[in-house]
This record gives sequence, structure tokens and C-alpha cells, in this order.
Amino acid sequence: MTPVKSKLGLSKPKIAKARELAADIAAPVQEFIDGHTTVTIERATLRLLGADGATSDGVPVPNLIASQCADKLSGGAARYYLNALIKQDRTPAELNKEIACGLDITKFELTDLGRIRNKAEEAVKGMDARIAGNVAHRNSELARNGGAMKSPLIYVIVATGNIYEDVKQAQAAAGEGADIIAVIRTTAQSLLDYVPYGATTEGFGGTYATQENFRIMRAALDETGSKEGRYIRLVNYCSGLCMPEIAAMGALERLDMMLNDSMYGILFRDINMYRTFTDQFFSRMINSAADIIINTGEDNYLTTSDAVEKAHTVLASQLINEKFAFNAGMPARLMGLGHAYEIDPELKNGFLYEYAQALMAREIFPDHPLKYMPPTKFMTGDIFKGYAMNTLFNFVSRATGQSIELLGMLTEAIHTPYLQDRHLAIENALYVHNTMAGFMDEVEFKKEGVMARRARQVLDETIEMLSDVKRRGLFSAIETGMFAEIKRPRDGGKGFDGVYEKAPGYYNPVEDFLKKKLEIGRRPRAASRG
Repeated sequence: MTPVKSKLGLSKPKIAKARELAADIAAPVQEFIDGHTTVTIERATLRLLGADGATSDGVPVPNLIASQCADKLSGGAARYYLNALIKQDRTPAELNKEIACGLDITKFELTDLGRIRNKAEEAVKGMDARIAGNVAHRNSELARNGGAMKSPLIYVIVATGNIYEDVKQAQAAAGEGADIIAVIRTTAQSLLDYVPYGATTEGFGGTYATQENFRIMRAALDETGSKEGRYIRLVNYCSGLCMPEIAAMGALERLDMMLNDSMYGILFRDINMYRTFTDQFFSRMINSAADIIINTGEDNYLTTSDAVEKAHTVLASQLINEKFAFNAGMPARLMGLGHAYEIDPELKNGFLYEYAQALMAREIFPDHPLKYMPPTKFMTGDIFKGYAMNTLFNFVSRATGQSIELLGMLTEAIHTPYLQDRHLAIENALYVHNTMAGFMDEVEFKKEGVMARRARQVLDETIEMLSDVKRRGLFSAIETGMFAEIKRPRDGGKGFDGVYEKAPGYYNPVEDFLKKKLEIGRRPRAASRG
């Protein structure tokens, strides 16, 4: 990313105070997280240990094992899978086939824990080698062609519902100049409490996130990247009821970025808050170990709230997301905190407010690969006005040193983008980024001007909000609608029955490995230098 010299004159003590409040807010939630597991954490653990495949009816093997374990999940599912590998003297692939055909692995008498630990060490070593190999390959490719240094990275989406059609559109977009391809998930997959198996061709509004689909798209983008002389990054959605499992699949198949937010599922998908907070911690440990950049979802707040009146809720959420990510061992360089260009274009000086908000984010989070989202809320179908709005968005993105820029489409609010829509969006962005490359080095802002005053106001309102959230507690703050003006009950929502208090002797070798690798609990949790 391009370093941005401070121009807004924000108070460093106030920024530090906001971070301190976010840490105080996260602390009691982290206590709950540390004492609990979920059904999808156990399934993700099984996947990373080798559990894979599905029955003839499409029921995934990890789901079968979790169902067999039932309430035993509170002690961890891994011991039963590892025990079965020992007792049956099978490879994971062989055992998976037997489970898919009806074998209940919880019926085996548990062998000596030492033998289980030895088998776990073998499985975890294989997992680590595969993930480490993916990281090394990515870093090698980025170093070879300089792709790690470009900013902002141009991000576009594909969403045909058919993975093979997605490949065609993704390769075309990469050929036009896109740096990042995101495959939109099929509508409501976040509410499925399982991950479909195999390649899929019938999604609605997007394509199912499956490990095979990840593999297919990864191979396609590697092929195109080789032709273009660039490494093309791949993104999917590490959210919903299967958040940790999607993280595991992405780590195994070398995805580069994942949409992964600590509160998005609670607010916008009505997933239980205890489930979501616990799942996000485990998923972020996996993402961090795999060197995967996460993208948080604060842009969504501005689709339900006014982008001027509630701008401080975006910053408050970014700070909370940052703290939960630090708790999971994630460095700032992997935190693609989200925000968006969503102010009503009819508002006088709206552009200056957008500029101030984006620059404020960059100055408060100088080490983070910020993800900036385009105008959508006020797109009307007037493609000429939409193109003008996207041009201003491209200007702000480049001027404020954003790292990841999801391009706006002139046909937003009309239809799913055509290839030519993406072509125009990429052409516009490349033109703007190039023609104003040194702009920020040439300008200063008035200390009492519109932008500086606006940024100070938002920071002050953020501190006030975080103080209120700390007083109430985060669970109560969500219940009362303090974020995105959406209220969610703490004991309601989807997936609540999949949360388990860890039993004495809880065993999860993947969790133990990740915490050791990321030094969680053994060193002070990092803070940004912002």
C-alpha cells in the first residue's frame, strides 16, 4: 500500500482512546469465545485433519461425524476421528468412504490418548505443510511479478451460478486488468449449516462455495495469471453458519482473501451472536495461519443507515473487528477493514464528506489493506450518472491510498454486470489511478476546513458510541440496535443450538496447533501504530 501522510490532524490520544474502548468491549466476549466451541468449528477441525467427501445423498462426511458425536462435541470431535483412523488402520480417504457408507466412528472404544495425540501430530503436520506450501507459492508469485506492491488492487465479482461460466467471466476480467476476482455465493448459502460437495452449476445470484469450486477457480486464475504475468487473487465468503469450514477450505485451496466479519452474520443474516463470535475467532486463526487477507463488512451498515448520520458506526465496527482479529493472532497487514462510498449524491459537499471518511480510515488504520466499496444505494439505473459517481469513487480510492477497491458498475440496480460493464469499470479505474497517481503529495487540507472538521466529528462520535457500547456490553448493544439499526436477541437467531460449552478435557489438536503457531496467549496482542 502507499503510505499516506497525515493531513486531517486527528488527535492521536483520541484514536488511542477509541482502541482502548474497543479492547474493553471485546474482552468479555473473548472470555465467552475461549470457553466454547461450535458444531462448525468441530467440522472445520475434522476437515483439516482429513475428513472429506459425502454420501450418495450429498451429506458431507464432517456433518455425519458431528451428528454421530451429538453432545460429545463439547469434548471435541477430533478424538473420535483420530481414534477411528487408528482402530481401523485406514488412511483418511479410506475411512471417509466407510463413514459415508454408514460407519459410526463413535462406537469404537477410545484408545490411549497418547496414540491419539501421535496420530493428531501426523495429521496436523500434513495440514501445516499444505497450507505453508500455499503461502510460499503465493508469496513467490507476488515477489516475481511485483503484484504485492500495487495499490489500489482492482477487485471485481462474478456471479453466474455456474462455476464453469464463472471461470470464463473471471478469466476475461483478469485479462482486462482485474487483480482480484470474487466469486459471489449463491443466495442464502450463509444459512446452510453444511458445505455442499463437488462442482456446482445451479446457483441463484451466485455460485455455491465448495472446495471443488475453489479448486477449479484457483486453477483457472493461475492459468490466466501465467499468461498475463501477474498473480490473480481469488476471494470467497468466509461467513455464515459454516464460517470456520469455509476458512479451512480456502486455506487448503489457496484462496487469497476472505470476506470475514465479526458481526455481519448477526446483523444481516440473523445468525446467533454467540455462534458467530465463537466461529469468527476460529476462522480468523485459520485465515491468519494461511496468510489470507480478510475483508470486513462495514459497508453494509450504510445500506440500512444514513452514511452521514451513522458514519461513526462504521469506524466503531472497524475498531471492534480489528480487536477481535488481533485476538485471533492476525496481523494488521491481513485486516482488510471495510467501508464504502454511499453518501447521497444530492447532498451538498457530499464528495468532501466521502473524501474525509476514506482518508480518516487510512490515517487511523495505516497498516491495514483497507477494502473500499463503491456506490450502490443511490444508483438509479441512469448509467451516465452512475459512471460519473464511480469515477469520483475511483478518485477518492486512489487519493486516499485504499488497498482493495471493489469497482462500481454503471449498470448497478439494472442487472448482473455484462463483460462490457466490467471492461468499462476497469478502464475507468485504470485511467483515474494513473492520471492522478501523485495527487495526494501535492495537496494539503485546511485545519478548519470541511474535511478536517468532518473527520474530527466522526472520531468524537465514535468514541461516544464505543463508550456507550462498553457501558451496555456488546451483546446488549446488538440487542438494542446500536449497529446498522438492526436488533438481534442474544438467545435467538440461527445456529444457537450448535454452540457448546467446552467440557473438561476438551481436545482439539488443530486449535492447539493454531494457538501455538500464532502465539495466542503467549504474547501481548498487537495494536496498530495508528
